[in-house]
Amino acid sequence: MLPVFLQAPWVHFYPLSALLFTFVLTGFGIVLGEFVSGKWFSIGSLMIGVSGSWLGGCLFWGWLRMHPALHLPVEAVAVPLACVGLTTKWRMGAGFYLSCLLGTAFTDLMMLLTGVMSSWPDVVSAPMEEGAKKLNDISLHLFNPFTLLLLSLAALMILLISNEMNKRGTLNSPAGGAWLVAGAALTTTLWVDGLFLITTLLEPKLSGLI
Repeated sequence: MLPVFLQAPWVHFYPLSALLFTFVLTGFGIVLGEFVSGKWFSIGSLMIGVSGSWLGGCLFWGWLRMHPALHLPVEAVAVPLACVGLTTKWRMGAGFYLSCLLGTAFTDLMMLLTGVMSSWPDVVSAPMEEGAKKLNDISLHLFNPFTLLLLSLAALMILLISNEMNKRGTLNSPAGGAWLVAGAALTTTLWVDGLFLITTLLEPKLSGLI
C-alpha cells in the first residue's frame, strides 16, 4: 500500500528526501541480509526489493511525472540488478521487485487502453482543486461496459499468473520462497490500484497523484 498512501505524497512535496530514503531501505536490507539469518534474512532481502521499486517511483513521481510514457521504463531502473539477484541469495527481493514491475506494466497498459494516460499530464500539472476535480471525472468515466470488461480481464490475468507463481512456490526452498513472494506482490497490484481508484472517487486530494 506504500505507493498510494506514503511514497506518492512524500515524493510530490519532498522528492529529494524521499529519494534519499532509498539508501535507508537498502542499508537496512543489506545489514539484515549479511549479518542475520533465518526470517530476518528474508526480511532483508525483501527490503532490497522494495528499495528498487522505491527508487524507480521516486525518480518518476519526483521529476518525470508529466511524462507517463516514461513511467514503466523509469520504474525498471533496477531490472539488471534484479536479474542478477535471481541467481543469488537475494532472489526473494529480486522476485518481489520484478513482480511489482509486472504489476506496474499491467496498470500502465490499462491506463493506456482506457484513455487515462492521455489525461495524466493535465491532472498532475493542474492546481490542487482543479486537479482533484479532473481526477475524479476521469475515475467516473471508467464506469462503462467496455472499460470494466478490460479491467476485469486484466485482473483475471493477474490472478492467473499469480496462481501459477504460487504453484511453483514452497516455503522450504529459497527459490520456492521467491515464487511465493512474487505471487503475493503481483496480487497486491489489485489492492493498490483498487485503493487508488476508491480514493480518487471519494477524496482525490488524498490519492498522492496531485
